[in-house]
Amino acid sequence: MSKLVMRSLDIAVSGLSPAGLAKLNPPMVKLTQHHVELAGRAWRAYRAPTPQAWFGLLETDLRLLPQLERCVVALLEELPNVSSGLGATETRILELIAPGGVQPFDVFPGHQKPNERRVFDYWEVGALLDGLARCPVPAVSGLEEGQFTLDMHEDALLLVRYKQSRLSLMDLGRAVLAGEDFRHHNPIRRWWGGTLLVSERLWRWDRKARLLIAPG
Repeated sequence: MSKLVMRSLDIAVSGLSPAGLAKLNPPMVKLTQHHVELAGRAWRAYRAPTPQAWFGLLETDLRLLPQLERCVVALLEELPNVSSGLGATETRILELIAPGGVQPFDVFPGHQKPNERRVFDYWEVGALLDGLARCPVPAVSGLEEGQFTLDMHEDALLLVRYKQSRLSLMDLGRAVLAGEDFRHHNPIRRWWGGTLLVSERLWRWDRKARLLIAPG
């Protein structure tokens, strides 16, 4: 471990060219046992069956890993919101679809794209969009093809039809953006780290109060 160093960046490097990446020269920090212990604690909290340990990281001095506090908050914001029942990425997807006529990949995060949420990867965002469009009371209409799976991607025709979809908000989508609870109309079942979120025992996040709400 004495030979390992860490270089902390406050920007995403995925959109940088090799030349741009080569120009970055953030300071090097030698890793210590304290770095390893804090990283291990965060990993165990992420894998835990409830979000409590992850929320508890906010009571810890996280400065050894400069990006960790931002990551903790960003992931907590992906819990169902205390009012709308949707996570921050789902909410941002609805906001981007609201003008209408939007194509699916317009709402995916990416370099110089309007969805700045980068908590979830490509496949997870596709599943979230599926969840908004393919539920008993849809919040989104116009999504052609799916589910968002590898099988769909391997069929060129299906993938083209998916990309050419024109999305708009259903009545529920507009209502959720205005404060309606998505959970009152549709079941919730998805993973958040090691926590299985289901309607019957739903952990929620109060963004304004920065408070974790246990299932009631």
